[in-house]
Amino acid sequence: MKTTKIVIAGGGFAGLYAAMHFEKRLARRADVEVTLVSRENFILFTPMLHEVAAGDLYPGDIVNPLRRILRHVKVVEADVCTVDLTGRIVGCRGGIAERELNFEFDHLLLTLGSETNFFNMDGVRDWSVTMKSLTDAALLRNRMVALLEEASLQSDEAERRQLLTFVTAGGGFSGAETTGAVNDFLRETVRYYPGLNEELIRIVVIHPGDFLLPELGQELGDYAERKLRERKVDVIKGVRVAGYDGARVTLTDGNTIAASTLIWTAGVKPSPVIAALPCEKERGRLLVSEYLAVTGVPGLWAAGDCAAVPILNTENFHPPTAQHGLREGVTVAKNIEATILDRSLKPFRYKMMGQLASIGHRTGVAMVFGIKFSGFIAWLLWRSVYLLKLPRLAKKTRVALSWLLEMIFSKDLEQMLTLRDVELISRIATSVRSDVAEKSVRGG
Repeated sequence: MKTTKIVIAGGGFAGLYAAMHFEKRLARRADVEVTLVSRENFILFTPMLHEVAAGDLYPGDIVNPLRRILRHVKVVEADVCTVDLTGRIVGCRGGIAERELNFEFDHLLLTLGSETNFFNMDGVRDWSVTMKSLTDAALLRNRMVALLEEASLQSDEAERRQLLTFVTAGGGFSGAETTGAVNDFLRETVRYYPGLNEELIRIVVIHPGDFLLPELGQELGDYAERKLRERKVDVIKGVRVAGYDGARVTLTDGNTIAASTLIWTAGVKPSPVIAALPCEKERGRLLVSEYLAVTGVPGLWAAGDCAAVPILNTENFHPPTAQHGLREGVTVAKNIEATILDRSLKPFRYKMMGQLASIGHRTGVAMVFGIKFSGFIAWLLWRSVYLLKLPRLAKKTRVALSWLLEMIFSKDLEQMLTLRDVELISRIATSVRSDVAEKSVRGG
């Protein structure tokens, strides 16, 4: 009996929801093998990432282990490195020793998402802080506490101001939400440092457009800017970050800002694995049909951020958002199933219900079914919608309790990861890799 092998490359929203469909419909069959290859062994609920940076939620609150969700789909924690379309093999590296792993496929679903784009600015790449992963958010929170501690030891006021200046590049969803979270955290916690004061703190957001949150339109973007300015955030529009050396941010208009932290949310690009494929692309994303199949390559499918999914009867494409990604994942899984069972395929159809953003201090902006909301109502709507979307009841309960406690008590100030910890982890990792490599040589 021939086994049909389905490989899902990427464990984001699109990959997980496709795997969940296969879990119910195909993974229990003896003639079908479904494998999910993911860089992490959990699914990250990215809309709440900035709340981890703000200290409102703990990192474990917004992740769900893949193995708790998928019992019949094989889960492999590894990095996808290559895709051989001729040999129909996915090449990966996994484990501490970065072992080479190869997976044959009859159907390959690419849901590799996107990576941070530094636009070939080496200084920005080497020195900036990103907000793409759970580690990024946790490290940003630790960084804020560490810089407050460092500033309290300094006597030079200019040095203190530089340590407590945070610049965000990009005024889209991630940039605006992160800026509001950072501003709330620093201005609330600085009072616990007797040698410091709020006047030393400077929060800046750099945005190349005419208004923040362009996805929501100018009216809500202007509202977000006005609220951020009321909370002492500097908003600089019409320019971009041109460079950063770890101490000074250079802008395209020639001005500079002395800052110890640059938070980079100004661009993303598809995975290098996608870039290497000899397939037609649209702005770096794999061009797929309305059925989410890659043209000209039987058995190759794509969804999520790495796919350019056409909007039916138009020349436009669906935006790479979480709400689109998870629905694309379900649709492409159904079409893969239909192909295996020799049934007709169904095109992807979805009309965005709305978009929401939290901009700090219990304030938000939202557009739902074309209706605009702002202020406390939008913030409450943001929390309600995303709490309902968060997978698993246990996580929903933890987040709800964390939000309740956050409204009653002040934020915690513990620095859970110090430079000494990083050095220790680095030494342990080096030792373990050396030991694994030595055993591999002896075994060979």
